[in-house]
This record gives sequence, C-alpha cells and structure tokens, in this order.
Amino acid sequence: MLFGPNGQGKTNFLEACYLLCTLRPLRAQKLAELVRIDAEEAHLRGALSVDAGEREIEVTVRDGGRSARLDGKAVRDPDELFGGIAVVAFTPDDLWLVKGSPDGRRRLLDRAVQNQMPVHLADSREYLRALKARNQLLREGARDDLRDAFDVPLSRFGARIRLRRERLLDALRGPAARAFAQITREDASLSLVYQASGRESDGLGAEAALRGEGELEARLLSALARRLPRDRDRGYTSVGPHADDLAVSLGEQPARTFASQGQARAAILAFKIAEIEGLRAAQGRAPLLLLDDVSSELDPERNAFLMTYLGAIGGQVVLTTTDPRLVSQAAAQAMFQRVWKGRIEHVSAP
Repeated sequence: MLFGPNGQGKTNFLEACYLLCTLRPLRAQKLAELVRIDAEEAHLRGALSVDAGEREIEVTVRDGGRSARLDGKAVRDPDELFGGIAVVAFTPDDLWLVKGSPDGRRRLLDRAVQNQMPVHLADSREYLRALKARNQLLREGARDDLRDAFDVPLSRFGARIRLRRERLLDALRGPAARAFAQITREDASLSLVYQASGRESDGLGAEAALRGEGELEARLLSALARRLPRDRDRGYTSVGPHADDLAVSLGEQPARTFASQGQARAAILAFKIAEIEGLRAAQGRAPLLLLDDVSSELDPERNAFLMTYLGAIGGQVVLTTTDPRLVSQAAAQAMFQRVWKGRIEHVSAP
C-alpha cells in the first residue's frame, strides 16, 4: 500500500506498473501525456515474474510513441509482448462508468478482452485507423471508391471486436450478478447486455452475433452502405463497435437512470471481480491488481467487502490511498490482516 497526500506521485507509480505490464497507459488518454512537461522522454525499467521466470522490461516513451526492450533485446511487436501478464486496474474514474458516457463502458469491455486475448488490441487499432480515415473522407466529400476502400476493413475488424466483447460478456455475466448480490445484499439483480448500434434498423442485434463472424461482417458492410447518406450529412460513421454500448440494469430498470451511487459503484466492483475470476480460471493465477485511491470512494460496507476479497485472492495487489486509516479500518472489519502480508509505504515528492 502506498499512502500520502495528493500530488505526490502515487498514481504515477500505478501508471508505471500498468505501462510496464501492458505497454499502454492506465489513465492517460495518450502516451505523450506520460512524459513530464519539461522532459523529452519517459523511461521505465522493471522486473516482471512470468511463467518463464523473471524478465527485465524497459519502456521508453518519446514523440508520442513507445519502444520496449525485453532482457536487453528490442521488441518488434510490443502489442503482443505480454499475453501472459494480466493486469486489472480499478480507479475512481471507473466508479462513474455506469452513469457516464458509452465510451467508458466500451473501454471497460475492451480492456477486459485484451487481458485474455492480446490480439484484440491490434485489431482495435486497425479498426480505429480505418474509422478515422473513413470519417475524414466523409467530411471532405471524397469519391465513393476512396471511401469504400475502408468499409471492408471496418466490417472485418468490427465483427471481430464485437464478437470478442459479446463472448467475454457471456462469460462474465453470471459471476458479476453473483458478486453484485454478495456486495449489496439486495433483491435487485444485475443485468449486463450488449447493445449494438443498428440492432433494430440494420439487423445487428444479438441474433446477428450468434450467426458467426462472416454473417456479422456482411451485415456491418450492408449497414455502412445503407447509412451512407446520413453519414455524409453528419460527417461521421454511425454504426459499428465504436458506437455500441454496454447496458447495465438493476432488475428491469436501467442503472444509468435509476441506480443509486452506491449501486452503480457496486455494479462496477462486481464486473471487476468477475473479470478477475475469469482470468484466474483461464490462466491459473490471479492477475496483478492496481487500485488507485478506491477506498475513499466506497462506503464502509463495500470497502470491507473489497478488502475481504483482496485478502482471499492470493495475488499481488498494489493500492494507493490518501488516508491509510480508510484501508486499515476496512481491513480490520474484514479481518484482512490475517492473510495480508504486505508493505505500507509513505509517498512524498522530493
């Protein structure tokens, strides 16, 4: 546990852990944001324990990009480097995902997918590249043949992204509902449903996904052609996984509108627990858990539940807090200290 006042570098430490394990930023939107304002680059070095033993990884972020070295040797394809290292992060921003915009919920799903299927990151990158190009051509009123060249990759990668999200959600739905019931001890049940754009107008509902990747790709391609006049007028592509959403409901009521703050946070906590359990089952060990000042955002009961769970999981946990009493009180209530063999470090910027 790292504790200390705000602005002392606690979140930076978690950001560094996440970058070393995934080569992606945790809270920053762009890699360039990880570099100190008065510096040209950021450089990280760490030792990671994997199935093959301890490996040394170095990551350099410079000019908006990043490079990596593993045991002193340059890595050609960083996106595929750490398929066996799973990291689940939990930040205060996550607690607002239920009531926030769809892009946060899409990111929640994609990070969970990437932990189990690293190729998802490469496919997502190709999809976004084609999407940006198509949107630019729509705004410019470019010739149809130029724009059409991007419809095929959009459909192909879009179908893969959509199917992986849905399959992951199918696996997490039951465990998340059970965890939510344990956390809240309420009658309202948690429901997680994938909501595809064009699910009614373009035949892109759940039934399309059940027909397989080829059928879903064909339907996406058809939807892009059908929506072309509208997309031209608006200057952006209106259908595809970039416009999909994760619907969170409590019983029959949409959580975004009707859930209390505590219920909404319990729903995200339940999703994360289901993700952790899925990774434990798939990889035979718990992922690395990074928690950034989450205890200050949870009420005592949910905080105690989280500490109990962390104490029993048997994996490595790095958590930060501005007030160690928030964690220690929850730990005492949960008898967390019986199984926790951790270090407590005070963080103070020089």
